[in-house]
Amino acid sequence: MKRLPLIPALLAAAVAQAAPVSYEIDPTHTYPSFEADHMGLSVWRGKLNKSSGSIVYDKADGSGSVDVTMDLASIDFGLAAMNAWARGKDFFDLDSKPASARFKGRFDGAAGGVPSRLVGELTLNGRSKPVTLAIHQLKCLPHPMLKRDWCGADASGSFNREDFGLAAGKDYGFKMDVNLRIQVEAIAKE
Repeated sequence: MKRLPLIPALLAAAVAQAAPVSYEIDPTHTYPSFEADHMGLSVWRGKLNKSSGSIVYDKADGSGSVDVTMDLASIDFGLAAMNAWARGKDFFDLDSKPASARFKGRFDGAAGGVPSRLVGELTLNGRSKPVTLAIHQLKCLPHPMLKRDWCGADASGSFNREDFGLAAGKDYGFKMDVNLRIQVEAIAKE
């Protein structure tokens, strides 16, 4: 009969481990990137150098949410003229339109506590549309210096930029599909 007090203690420990944890995205290790067609001749690749956001993740059941805001003014194709064009009136028009894009989603398709996709919504150019990202990798471990939980993930999906009112180049034969990849690292909040 002395074993009975041990059962509630074990259950309490299991519940404590299953609690969702809130993480803050590390902007120095998070660089959303994209690929877009250039008239069927080549693929332009770029990244967004500034991003922020948060993640809530329950490792026990794989549930949670992601909220990533990407600063469009930080767009980087590796070519200054292309960066200026994308920020200018012919594309993002950042002087008069929203200067950020945002992906908000929830984890889905978990197996063994690891979700397989993010089901959510991308807001870009003042429009919001459903977007699903496949999760290719998700791993958590103790941060060696901060001594807090630290997670990293890699997810990707695609969207049609014309759905967001960004049809520049369509008349010249540019394909409207854009591949989006979000590589993220996040640290558990204190």
